[in-house]
Amino acid sequence: MSTARIHPSILSADFANLAGELRRIHTADAVHVDVMDNHFVPNLTLGKPVVEALQKASELPLDVHLMIEDVDRWAPEYAQVGVDSVTFHVEASSAPIRLARELRAAGAKSSMALRPATPIEPYLDMLGELDMLLLMTVEPGFGGQKFLDLVLPKIRRARAAIGGSGKPIALQVDGGISRDTILRAAEAGADVFVAGSAVYAAPEPSVEIDVLRNLALGGHHSA
Repeated sequence: MSTARIHPSILSADFANLAGELRRIHTADAVHVDVMDNHFVPNLTLGKPVVEALQKASELPLDVHLMIEDVDRWAPEYAQVGVDSVTFHVEASSAPIRLARELRAAGAKSSMALRPATPIEPYLDMLGELDMLLLMTVEPGFGGQKFLDLVLPKIRRARAAIGGSGKPIALQVDGGISRDTILRAAEAGADVFVAGSAVYAAPEPSVEIDVLRNLALGGHHSA
């Protein structure tokens, strides 16, 4: 494993100037877009109209993370916007295998997210339906939270399962990713890293992205 992709979270950007904020992260591999409905998580962010606007404005692929209820109904609509990847929370889906297939059929990569306390083991048999697995390293809902080291063993188990599947499934982590924590997540097996405040609070976000990527690659080389 020698890849490390950085997906800055637009949640930490200046919403009054999203086009400009996209330009500040031109070194990123994709843009992570958090959609929250104030039901599945206790926060309300942007919805489909803003995602559509971002899709038109962004030269980078969009990685849309849905933290919403009734995700079986709404997720395919986000895929139809033309974004690169759509992530749904398994805790909000009553038919995750069907939903993963619907996302792919709509032209998006299918990605499934798990909260920190949700075990990975019940879902190992459906890994082949996914292009990416997202393990939350904070409780979803708000930016700026502290990285939960208790998720590291789950990242290791997920990496082992992905390796055993023989499929090129990305393993993403989201929450509290910074210079201080990205190495631990990379050593555990993550290869896609969502970083919000760590990137947008930096004087030069595009430079910070390169710093984080290089730190993560160091973790993979020692793994």
